[in-house]
Amino acid sequence: MIPIIAEGFLGIEHFTPPWDVFFLPLFNLLLAFYRLLFSDFALAIIVFTVVIRTVLAPLFVRQIRSQKEMQRMQPLIREVQRKHKGNRTKIQEETMALYKEHGVNPAAGCLPVVLQLPILFALYQALIRASNVVTVAADKVKSPDFAQLKAALPGITSIDATHFRAPIDGPCTLPQFSLPDFTHFLPLNCQLINPLQLHQPVDTTIGWLGNLDLAQIDHVFSISLFGGFALSFLAIIAAVLQFVQVKMTSPLPNPDDPTSSLTSSMTYTFPLLTVVWGGIFPSGLILYWIVYTAYLVTQQFLIMGWGNLFPIFGWRPPFAPAPASALVGGQRRQLVTVREEAGPARQSNPRPDRANAGRSANRRSGGRKARGRKR
Repeated sequence: MIPIIAEGFLGIEHFTPPWDVFFLPLFNLLLAFYRLLFSDFALAIIVFTVVIRTVLAPLFVRQIRSQKEMQRMQPLIREVQRKHKGNRTKIQEETMALYKEHGVNPAAGCLPVVLQLPILFALYQALIRASNVVTVAADKVKSPDFAQLKAALPGITSIDATHFRAPIDGPCTLPQFSLPDFTHFLPLNCQLINPLQLHQPVDTTIGWLGNLDLAQIDHVFSISLFGGFALSFLAIIAAVLQFVQVKMTSPLPNPDDPTSSLTSSMTYTFPLLTVVWGGIFPSGLILYWIVYTAYLVTQQFLIMGWGNLFPIFGWRPPFAPAPASALVGGQRRQLVTVREEAGPARQSNPRPDRANAGRSANRRSGGRKARGRKR
């Protein structure tokens, strides 16, 4: 149901390259799920997320495997850092040589992250357009351009002094649509293919979520704090899932690595930012982030198990035993322990080396001579 985007193709009457080349297929796909799933916008976002994640799964699997290989190489990298401590140039050269020797590309996980950003922005734009609620600055409301827009697009209705509801149908080529303040007044049907064009506005209020409006900030599962900021329970769920996802793939703490503390702080910083975003962005975007991160956590678990998720604040559950490398503090410590344990065994070896054998023979022969002289 995703068309080859071109103006006038299958009912798409408004096309602005290059952004619409990426946005319109996602927008049409989201509204296709909305039409197919009983006009339930929450289910549409959930299915949309699963489909996008499944299509991009090969890239994310490559990213997870790259992270797993990076974890496997951490003991070797720590050994290089210990050996060349203070010489950053040498550490970088030796580390890159290790990556090349083991066939690991540290940049392999960047592409999924790069792809994720435009998807998030496209979904944010889709939520704003689907709600049909447009915010206009007070000075722009009194401008001649807005007066001309209202005259040419009579379907605009006023909610309050600065909020207006855009129509779902109407002319698609008004010059005011090119102005940044009035872009979102573009009727929805101008960017939908014919089979998906709407006869009534998208219902973004979800009854089975306590009448949560996915196009607005969460005010159903939230607590109002200072300054009108809403602490969203949905955002807390998203933050916990993100913490689990990042912690699973984070390397073990290494005091010899100057970037280790930065990586550790990022494990906690991003979830905290997610909580903040829950009080800023529409709840539909937070719902997408919950489903997206839960999918990624499941995918990581199937490939690498619990990874480095545990211990959390010193707690390790019985169903997630510590890996062998963590029990002894890494591969280098394992080797040291093996050597220390092998030392007494070599000393108790009943077969002496050549030097010891020679000295033993001399002592034995000397003993016989001494006994002979005594007789």
